[in-house]
Amino acid sequence: MSGAPPASVAPSVPVPVPETEGTSETSGPSEASGAPSGGGPVRRIALGSASGIVPLARDFTRQALYDWGWLPAATADRRAAAEDVLLVVSELVTNACLHAEGPEELRVGCDGKVLRLEVTDRGAGQPAPRTPHRAGRPGGHGMFIVQRLCLDWGVVRVPGAPGKTVWAELAAPE
Repeated sequence: MSGAPPASVAPSVPVPVPETEGTSETSGPSEASGAPSGGGPVRRIALGSASGIVPLARDFTRQALYDWGWLPAATADRRAAAEDVLLVVSELVTNACLHAEGPEELRVGCDGKVLRLEVTDRGAGQPAPRTPHRAGRPGGHGMFIVQRLCLDWGVVRVPGAPGKTVWAELAAPE
């Protein structure tokens, strides 16, 4: 895990997303992120017009964790790993709601060793942990939590296109 927020991001090629409601699953790397994935399954859900977006994103991710064998958790460590994933999803989607004109899509991928979360939004801002972090002060903890729980995180922008994708990677439980 990096101690400082990631700097700039590399341009990438957007992945077309079907204009359907619901979810889809594909295999292979998520090209929208600009960073390699291990080629495992990737699930995606459109969030743009949904209501109750944060609980929807958590439920969608929880179902993927069940389908991929993370849940039900056989040990406390595995349960904690799954809860960390759900917390990071909540933080990324909430940040998109509060600071980026709302999330468009959530992608969840797992290659067996790393679980990658990607939230695409319409915002122009740059997420960063609040510095200095003040534990007793309300608000502003989202990206600090993401930074602390994740192996790495970053932001990808497509030149000439609005919005961005904020991604985060967590270690799969052993």
